[in-house]
Amino acid sequence: MINTGKDSWPELVGAKGEAAAATIEKENPLVNAIVILEGTPTPRDFRCDRVWVWVNDKGVVTRTPIIT
Repeated sequence: MINTGKDSWPELVGAKGEAAAATIEKENPLVNAIVILEGTPTPRDFRCDRVWVWVNDKGVVTRTPIIT
């Protein structure tokens, strides 16, 4: 699968995680945005249809969501 949609969202750092995930999936419907707490272990494989949305304990995005 070739992904031709947007692949990073630096403008979402500081946004609420769930809202950020919805924006990501709206702007690139080929990906699944997954909200995840900082420090949680994740698989290291690359998938062109996955975006980790890293949040702190307040649910705020802490780093640029990118396709990983």
